Amino acid sequence: MTKVNLHLRAETKPLEARAALTPSTIKKLLATGDFNIFVEDSKQSIFAVDEYRQAGAKIVPAGSWVDAPEDTIVIGLKELPEESFPLKHNHIQFAHCYKNQDGWEKVLERFPLGGGTLYDLEFLQNDKGRRVAAFGFYAGFAGAALGLEDWAFKQVYPDNADLPGVSPYPNEDLLVADVTGLLSQAVKVSGRYPKVLIIGALGRCGSGAVKMCTRAGLPEENIIKWDLAETKKGGPFKEIAQADVFINCIYLNKPIPPFLTLEMLNAPDRKLRTIVDVSADTTNPFNPVPVYTIATDFDSPTVKVETQHGSKVSVVSIDHLPSLLPREASEFFAQDLLPWLEQLPEKDTAPVWARAKKLFDHHVKRLNKTKL
Repeated sequence: MTKVNLHLRAETKPLEARAALTPSTIKKLLATGDFNIFVEDSKQSIFAVDEYRQAGAKIVPAGSWVDAPEDTIVIGLKELPEESFPLKHNHIQFAHCYKNQDGWEKVLERFPLGGGTLYDLEFLQNDKGRRVAAFGFYAGFAGAALGLEDWAFKQVYPDNADLPGVSPYPNEDLLVADVTGLLSQAVKVSGRYPKVLIIGALGRCGSGAVKMCTRAGLPEENIIKWDLAETKKGGPFKEIAQADVFINCIYLNKPIPPFLTLEMLNAPDRKLRTIVDVSADTTNPFNPVPVYTIATDFDSPTVKVETQHGSKVSVVSIDHLPSLLPREASEFFAQDLLPWLEQLPEKDTAPVWARAKKLFDHHVKRLNKTKL
């Protein structure tokens, strides 16, 4: 059997230090005897190039995927840079073009123009319709960390403008230490811990947010856990405005009523100070947190909501939150993805990959209809 050429491209999104393949998972893939693995030399990856070399991968220059043989499968995480040349390879990545996001047509059309295929990581699903691999836990964990820090920062430095920028952490314990340190200062000033309302608390993302709040020392009664049972009546939910921190952890796959509104944020009894939209579907027309329009980043973690009166409300809307803990998040994700990557030699018949190809073909047809 011909070996699969799998090419890990270097991420180009600023501050994106995660990787779709880790040295440990590459070692396991090579042990099957079914793969040739190429890894691009990346200046921003949390994993040193020597780690990949020692795992058995062949190191190649950053950006060299463009000239790789056509049968190469290119794997990455975040979207490709905004260019227009056709894509001739099969790509495994998050593309953010299946839910009518702004500019989705330009992203998607590059694949059929070049004869390539997109296997979107967001839509790799098992027989039960559940994603086979996701960064949700660490997205929720990191989102909750920044949400707690933003609330605490407002207590300790009430005259300061915005939460300062942050950088990726080497490990989870160091992040927790920073959060608990600032939170302790805030508790001394305010005399209390914040009340945190988490929607989607039973999912991957929500469980990460709950874990962070617990590790930060919040009393159990201050962690308000909502899921399907609490939201089935449909929003808006006045309870959100009465919490100090609101963390949205749902995976949006259909239109739903908004969870909160600007009118709620302008109410005189509003207590909410910090919103963390882990989903960060900023350009999605059905975003259930329609009080902001700007995606934030680690350099500027928050954006202010334009309320007409009352205390300041900020939104954390970073779409790569797990990058705050890039090594742990990458290992978590790559280990989940590993069994399905091992099926790539039979991707045309392996159900997970066949479903992803069928979904790609569906959206290409939809794309063609928009151009008629």
